[in-house]
Amino acid sequence: MDVKDRSLSVGVVGGGAMGTLFAWMLAPVAEVTIIDVRPAQVAALAAGVREEHGEPRTVRATLRPQDCYHCDILFVFVKAHDTLNAMRPFAGKLDPACVVVSLQNGLGNEEAMKTALGGQLALVLGVTAEGSTELEPGRVRRAGAGTTVLGGAGASPETVAAVRDLLSRAGLSAQSVYDIRPQIWGKLVANAAINPVTAILDAPNGVLLDDEDAQDLGRLLAAETVRVAEALRVSLPFQDAWEYVRHVASASAGNLSSMLADLRAGRRTEIEAINGAIAALGRRHGIAVPCNEVVTHLVRARERTRAAQRGGATPP
Repeated sequence: MDVKDRSLSVGVVGGGAMGTLFAWMLAPVAEVTIIDVRPAQVAALAAGVREEHGEPRTVRATLRPQDCYHCDILFVFVKAHDTLNAMRPFAGKLDPACVVVSLQNGLGNEEAMKTALGGQLALVLGVTAEGSTELEPGRVRRAGAGTTVLGGAGASPETVAAVRDLLSRAGLSAQSVYDIRPQIWGKLVANAAINPVTAILDAPNGVLLDDEDAQDLGRLLAAETVRVAEALRVSLPFQDAWEYVRHVASASAGNLSSMLADLRAGRRTEIEAINGAIAALGRRHGIAVPCNEVVTHLVRARERTRAAQRGGATPP
């Protein structure tokens, strides 16, 4: 796949904050189609996608997965708990040459994609330090520019490099690595420390810098996650987990974590793919992770109480 010789057809699964931001960035260098399951969201995206300080850009928006069956690259930005259902319509239909790229949070996305799609899937996994806040459907604020790191999970190094080059052409900072697991677990350490604390306290990321108790809890969550990573023989991309978490929290101090944003909007959070997954792995490997266990229960409870306050059912 040569990203320089022709205009690539790019699909984006999930038209929320991150999907909209990447679609807006990619629109000048590729033909972009966004898939979403919400008709009102699709209508807004079809009218043009826009970053707060940029001009509107034209993309195609659709409810139909089949509109992306023959795309060159398919970026996936749905929440971790939606990955399996979002990918099932592509089973046996996706062009065998298509490269699937996951820049999602948490654990389990790789397994869900391979379960749904099977075969010799050209899968690229990655983590991104880009931040995005949805202001309204189709319009986002780039909450923080950062590097996107990519690695193969079924895709060749040449394919990973081609995706990296496409992102670079779109104006994004991008790197490729041979083994993506350290970066995935590095981001997981930060997410496990920041997301549940901010969600429980209903506060921006900077609360982990400003409040002593929030800081202590974040430090404990990070330390537990590191112990699980070590049991799995994952080499993390930093020496001091808490210093790394502090750096991430400082760089995004005024931002709302995705978990808090989901709670405020009455959506299901990714607690199961982050702290819940760490807790499950801790149990499996005989590692005590009590803080991850507790915050998982607390965020689940907050999901239910928020749903009750809004007069609806527990988010699916």
